[in-house]
Amino acid sequence: MSPFSLRRAWPGAFAFAVLAMATHLPVRAADEFAVSPAQMQSLGVQVRKLDKPAAIEGTILPARVALPPRQDQVVSTPVAGVVDQLLVSDNDNVKAGQPLLRLTGPELGELQLKLIEAGSRARLSTATLQRERQLFSEGVVPERRVLEAQAAAAEDEARRRHAEAALRLAGLDPAAIRKVSEGEPVGTALVLRAPSDGVVADLKVKPGQRVSAAEPLLHVADMRRLWLEVQVPLARQGELKLGKGTPLSVVGRDLRATALSVSSGAADNQTLTLRAELVPGASGLRMGEFVQVRVPFAAAKEGTSWAVPLGAVMRDGDKAYVFVRTPKGFVAKPVTVLASAGQDVNVQGELQVGQEIATTSVIALKAAWQGKGGAN
Repeated sequence: MSPFSLRRAWPGAFAFAVLAMATHLPVRAADEFAVSPAQMQSLGVQVRKLDKPAAIEGTILPARVALPPRQDQVVSTPVAGVVDQLLVSDNDNVKAGQPLLRLTGPELGELQLKLIEAGSRARLSTATLQRERQLFSEGVVPERRVLEAQAAAAEDEARRRHAEAALRLAGLDPAAIRKVSEGEPVGTALVLRAPSDGVVADLKVKPGQRVSAAEPLLHVADMRRLWLEVQVPLARQGELKLGKGTPLSVVGRDLRATALSVSSGAADNQTLTLRAELVPGASGLRMGEFVQVRVPFAAAKEGTSWAVPLGAVMRDGDKAYVFVRTPKGFVAKPVTVLASAGQDVNVQGELQVGQEIATTSVIALKAAWQGKGGAN
């Protein structure tokens, strides 16, 4: 009894029978084997019509969203003190110059005192220099007095500028520094402001916390430009296009990126890092988020390759086949698997536009084909 006769007698035993025959019958070269529409329905065989030949766009690899170093600015403590008040929270959007937090401490007062003293000495030295020049012009004092006064005035002016620079590094604005230089202290509270537009990230301090000079407090991340760090398996680098300028796409999102560089060394998990820059204005992504990226193949064979579902490819030993629909049933067509990307496979073989290939239950078709006498 043939397997398809058995199917009419006992439908549930059909698949088992063809598998058993594939095991015990000798394997012979075969071409077409019969499968009726009713048998296809019983086995759950579905077909898909081949469209024009086309290469798969690329393989899908994991990537991590990262921030370029130039887009990350660290706000650190200019002077030692205590965090008096936090004016922002993590993930807040801020504008350049917006207050972030307030520090209090005696060190700011000491810097102001130094500027007040330096400013007073500079004004006094300038007045002395003017007087000495007037007396020299009248012949009252020798030129040496003018030169000494000029040197003293230059030294005092340098000290004043140094004191101003210290307050500028501490975060005081020019208007406040000018007031201090004129002898008007502005207090011991210091407001730190955002250096640029961005998002508050990695806020490290709390109100009441004591901090030392140069201690990092938070980051202001400019999210207008982001990077993707794509993990490329070392074994696949030859089949992928990884050069600078290669276009990439984020799977499931209308986002594009451009390759910048590839790491020179491999990581412990035997991967290379492909760094790409997202197009400006990419929205909906956050630092540290993991996404999937489609990386193009190095050499797509246009016109000779076909994109077929992964389930359509049947392997027999080291060979691969797809089952093409015929008027009587199916014929196994040998194909060469060029590359795979997710649920698609790029294959090359003697296929034609409009042909229908089986996309499901290819294991059952393989059993029927080998029971008829296919290749081993």
